[in-house]
Amino acid sequence: MHARAFHNRKLGRVVTVRPLADGDTATVAALFDRLSPASRERRYHAAKPRLTSGELARLAQVGPDSHVLVAHVDGDPLPAGMARLVRDAADDTAGELAFEVADRYQGHGVGKLLVELLLADARAGGIRRVDAWVQTSNRAALGLLRRVLDRRTMRVEGAETLVVASVA
Repeated sequence: MHARAFHNRKLGRVVTVRPLADGDTATVAALFDRLSPASRERRYHAAKPRLTSGELARLAQVGPDSHVLVAHVDGDPLPAGMARLVRDAADDTAGELAFEVADRYQGHGVGKLLVELLLADARAGGIRRVDAWVQTSNRAALGLLRRVLDRRTMRVEGAETLVVASVA
């Protein structure tokens, strides 16, 4: 996918989505800094005051088995959200999905746009199944996945819910 612009009615602004450049740790760090402690906990499943250099490098890694999309809202120089898919090393038709949206843009359709575009890219890349681990208490993320994923199953495992869906 190349950069694409979309008008977001909820924000009344244009949202541009582009692939993350491999190794772009500055963008990953900038989005992490825009997440509140509660959002970080929901996304990373634990209190996370900062990312280690290794985590930052891993989250900024893009290649044949890792695809990341970044959203920017017109007039805001910092990233609004990010979605990533990492291909399963044991099954190249499966991948793990994760996403995060800056607090100020949550509930405005940025996450949904990112996930839908990432799923389209996943299909084009031969991915047929996605898995996503979501905190069971993260109703917004679970709701988003319910809206965009067809033929899904959800299995609660304590504080986490595993969402598995076909994307074929």
